[in-house]
Amino acid sequence: MILREARETDWPAVWQLFQSVASGGDVFAYDESTPEAVARKLWFDPPAVCVVCEEESDFAGTYYVRPNHPGRGSRVANAGYMVAPEFRGRGLAVAMCEHSLETARHLGFAAMQFNFVVSTNATAVRAWERCGFTTVGRLPLAFEHKKLGFVDALVMFRAL
Repeated sequence: MILREARETDWPAVWQLFQSVASGGDVFAYDESTPEAVARKLWFDPPAVCVVCEEESDFAGTYYVRPNHPGRGSRVANAGYMVAPEFRGRGLAVAMCEHSLETARHLGFAAMQFNFVVSTNATAVRAWERCGFTTVGRLPLAFEHKKLGFVDALVMFRAL
């Protein structure tokens, strides 16, 4: 596995994965109507730092790290992760999360917060807990799951 900072030529693969994950309707707050410019501003363009994950030269996933809030809230990072379906179940999310924590430290952040983890995404919740995150808040029925209807979202946090 190789984790490296994204290059401009990686954007089409990131965008394609973003669309796929968003259209699934089960793990990601953004949906299939998200415009490419909005996705790119969130995931790829500064102040975000986008990293891609490659397995044997194949695009396997991506993450971003960015300030969770501007100004006085900018010491807390936010991050998002996506793993391509054919690479799931190999521990890439945990590896990307651990790498993102180092990236956040290197960028000078003091903590990382996930604002909206879908509670029914048990794989992600376990991965983030394995990486030292704790649930600090629950947003009742905040996420409209494509199959399950409204489910809770979690706010997860860890100091760096």
